[in-house]
Amino acid sequence: MIEVGWKSVRTSDISGEVLADDKVITVVIRSEGKLFDVWDEELIGLMRLTNVVEIEFRHADGSTEVIMVNKSDFDQIVTPEVLAVDDNIRGRRKGFKPTAD
Repeated sequence: MIEVGWKSVRTSDISGEVLADDKVITVVIRSEGKLFDVWDEELIGLMRLTNVVEIEFRHADGSTEVIMVNKSDFDQIVTPEVLAVDDNIRGRRKGFKPTAD
């Protein structure tokens, strides 16, 4: 009796080359809500930014925007003392008490 099985092969979404499982890098583009697979050599042309802070603005109208700012500029406005007492993005805000119906 011959057994039949399936084999998944991952390929680069940029070059189409077959990717070894231990070499796959999944790239997430948050601003576009997209992701794709590549291998590291295909990303060499991307220059990393260092000393930046990613900030999300949540506007009153419900819209959001994400910006990157220089860390030293950020540190001049938002001090470590401010961050030490700020709410965490997970869980409830300080002082929030759910109301009973």
